[in-house]
Amino acid sequence: MFESAEIGRSIDKATFEAEEPALREALLEAQYELKQQARFPVIVLINGVEGAGKGETVKLLNEWMDPRLIQVSTFDIQTDEELARPPAWRYWRQLPPKGRMGVFFGNWYSQMLQGRVHGKFKDAVLDQAIDGAERLERMLCDEGALIFKFWFHLSKQHMKARLEALKDDPLHSWRISPLDWQQSKTYDKFVRYGERVLRRTSRDYAPWYVVEGVDHYYRSLTVGRILLEGLQAALASPQRTQLQPHAAPLVSSLDNRGLLASLDMTQALSKDDYKEQLATEQARLSGLMRDKRMRKHALIAAFEGNDAAGKGGAIRRVTGALDPRQYRIVPVAAPTEEERAQPYLWRFWRHIPARGKFTIFDRSWYGRVLVERVEGFCSQADWLRAYGEINDFEEQLANAGVILVKFWLVIDQQTQLERFKEREQIPFKRFKITEEDWRNRDKWDDYGDAVGDMVDRTSTEIAPWTLIEANDKRFARVKVLRTINEAIEAAFAKD
Repeated sequence: MFESAEIGRSIDKATFEAEEPALREALLEAQYELKQQARFPVIVLINGVEGAGKGETVKLLNEWMDPRLIQVSTFDIQTDEELARPPAWRYWRQLPPKGRMGVFFGNWYSQMLQGRVHGKFKDAVLDQAIDGAERLERMLCDEGALIFKFWFHLSKQHMKARLEALKDDPLHSWRISPLDWQQSKTYDKFVRYGERVLRRTSRDYAPWYVVEGVDHYYRSLTVGRILLEGLQAALASPQRTQLQPHAAPLVSSLDNRGLLASLDMTQALSKDDYKEQLATEQARLSGLMRDKRMRKHALIAAFEGNDAAGKGGAIRRVTGALDPRQYRIVPVAAPTEEERAQPYLWRFWRHIPARGKFTIFDRSWYGRVLVERVEGFCSQADWLRAYGEINDFEEQLANAGVILVKFWLVIDQQTQLERFKEREQIPFKRFKITEEDWRNRDKWDDYGDAVGDMVDRTSTEIAPWTLIEANDKRFARVKVLRTINEAIEAAFAKD
């Protein structure tokens, strides 16, 4: 895959200087049009052989374009904050918003290549990382991102010649980094595994561009033209093309039975039993969160359910057992302007807790396959592909040691009606009831179907759903606490 990037491509200075002004002007115009339209972000991944001009090219692009609209990020060394979270967290938090450009050095490809070259893992782990990168890029593109992936290349001979020329030059020897010398010894491995990565991840929606880096005039014009042509094509297109998912049509159950209707909603606890069991489970949770084994894990609880099902009350009983410094509650409402400028899952990735901490999501990433699906806030293609994206997201959390519990609190229609009326009559509860809550009752069956699909497609071994029969609030609160405790204990048992 690198043959054409090892033939000594070059252009003369006069040609470069003749073409540079027009290219520079066109890139700047495209960048401002990108900002004006604010329809999609641009992500530029920088990879390749050391000494092939990666840094110099990005520096030149910052000179040609408006650097205020370009965010350059490097991911060479993980910070303590990043080490305490899933690996992808560090990339998600640096994603550029719509209308802006992000340049990533030391990105997910750099990490997997360096790990494999230096024997930190075998081919099977590399292949898993490649698959993960492909899924991430597919999702980012489905969310509208424009991705450019550049591999800057030098032949082995050119790399050695560069090092020899610079090492004895007192004015330029500083250009040689320890990584340059290191890669000179592992060049063959690096290129071999690089070819494996490029071959498996160059796709129509996020292709690789291999650029020979010997001549800086050739390199600079090539990268500039690729960026310009890609930007102009995306900006001229009124709508980024999205592939429709290959999914079976959703049909009603033949026997008219649903998952939620099969639950025993008569389960209840007496007041005395409730007090005793609540105290027991709260004490159990308090002890588990202080256990030293919790330092290897983070805890996430996602609460979903019918309106007035008692999510807030259940959350208060969970937090009542804990020191406020141990947990954080994230209420999820309609996305803000900042959140709408990012891929859907960004607003949740940013709140992933560090090891030893607990985050409670009052509503969650499942809004895409629930309220957004039922209310028509996103297309069918969006919510159908969200099932796979959510499963992938939760698998990444589980692989990083996150204990994830997911609750759907269920009440029947009569119980909901009674609670709605109660809220209207009690002054300090009136804020809990809105016109939207009443409107949602008209779509009770639609939400029931959506919940059934959600559980069927996303209740997995690593992140199962727990359905909570919540007609009786006391029973529901104890079941929530007990489920969290059992999940923590199961994680400890696997350590």
